Amino acid sequence: MKTSVANFLIGAVVLLIMLSLSMFVVDQRQDAIVFQLGEIVGVKTKPGLYFKIPLMQNVRFFDARIQTLDTGEPERFITAEKKNVMADSFVKWRIVDVKQYYISVGGDVARANNRLKQTVNSSMREEFGKRTINEVVSGEREQIMNVLRQKIDSDARKIGIQVLDVRLKRVDFPPEISDSVYRRMEAERKRVANELRASGAAESEKIKADADKQREVILAQAYRQAQQTKGEGDATAAAIYGAAFGKNAEFYAFYRSLEAYKQSFRNKSDVMVVDPSSAFFKYMKSPGKETK
Repeated sequence: MKTSVANFLIGAVVLLIMLSLSMFVVDQRQDAIVFQLGEIVGVKTKPGLYFKIPLMQNVRFFDARIQTLDTGEPERFITAEKKNVMADSFVKWRIVDVKQYYISVGGDVARANNRLKQTVNSSMREEFGKRTINEVVSGEREQIMNVLRQKIDSDARKIGIQVLDVRLKRVDFPPEISDSVYRRMEAERKRVANELRASGAAESEKIKADADKQREVILAQAYRQAQQTKGEGDATAAAIYGAAFGKNAEFYAFYRSLEAYKQSFRNKSDVMVVDPSSAFFKYMKSPGKETK
């Protein structure tokens, strides 16, 4: 009885082991190839539970997610003008035919990347060789990336790979050319700055000259107006003096003599040599008689 129970347990364990060896699960992020004695007998691209023949068949899994190929250091390319430029890029790709992928590169990601690098390099040299530096750097950059993606994808399909995107990370001049370009750019900027300074100085002189002209015009107008006002004042004063003289000529003459005396004897140090019989002393000789 005990022997039969032991045999049953052993059989159950062996059955479980055989069942575990005959089942495998494909994740949604994976593709799988089933091999039988080294030959491909099945391809599984959908997630789920699958069965295989234990000990005779084995399964190999491949990452079906999007992969990135970075070309690394920038490489030198020649444009249609025979000018050197430095460019680097990256490629987004994924497996679409896992069987062809395995047959072409043995399922090795490194080998697949090397194959893509060669295709990227040759395609970029071809496209850059058709275009000028301006077109490569900015003018037709988007068009270049689209053409590269189509060309590289067409070649990648041969090894079971789909290229989703190709991007140029940077397109620049080689260091020895960049220095001369920067020097020319610096010289050009200095030239423009000098032109702007000269233009500003000329405009400043023009504004200054215009301001001086306006100043002279304003001063001339003010002087003319002042002289006109002064002349009008003098005329009014003369009219008043004339009217006052006409009303009392003797008083006016006396007043003018007083003003003359005041101006003549302003300071004690003033000295005058005048004939005593001069009319200057008219009102000093006999003021009483003169007033009568």
